[in-house]
Amino acid sequence: MIDLRTSRLLLHAIDRAEGERIVARSAGPRDLWAEDYPFEGDVGAVEMFLRATAESGEQRPFGYYRIARLSDGMAVGGIGFKGQPDGGCAEIGYGLAPSARGHGYAAEAVGALLAIAAEHGVSKVVADTTLDNVASQRALTRAGFRLVGVDDELHHYEATVKTSGALTS
Repeated sequence: MIDLRTSRLLLHAIDRAEGERIVARSAGPRDLWAEDYPFEGDVGAVEMFLRATAESGEQRPFGYYRIARLSDGMAVGGIGFKGQPDGGCAEIGYGLAPSARGHGYAAEAVGALLAIAAEHGVSKVVADTTLDNVASQRALTRAGFRLVGVDDELHHYEATVKTSGALTS
């Protein structure tokens, strides 16, 4: 699986070369990037992806995906797994360039990542947000996650998926 399409987005599993371009913030001749992509969150996530790839080899399907709008092909963010699943559980993270926020893209991309997880035997996906990131909290809730805990710094969420890809309650 290289690409995954939703109704409005393309999630493209990046490789090492594309990851290096993102970290360097240097688009290649075929890269279509929104003016404010990549932002700091993308760079940090891709650096983690590149380290994991260097240490453990190919990460797909549990790697990093560039989020692009189907309408214009522009990369507007990223989403990915924070490592390989452990005991049927995987953790995700995501972010959108400021120009792409407020359109429901995050929830749509998270839903696609849940489907990938389910297709590959993951039964639980977890994510967290900072206390003040209300937009991300709403995106997770829209994508089927439920709040399972709060501490001094983070809201913790989880979603349970069936191997068919459907969320369970």
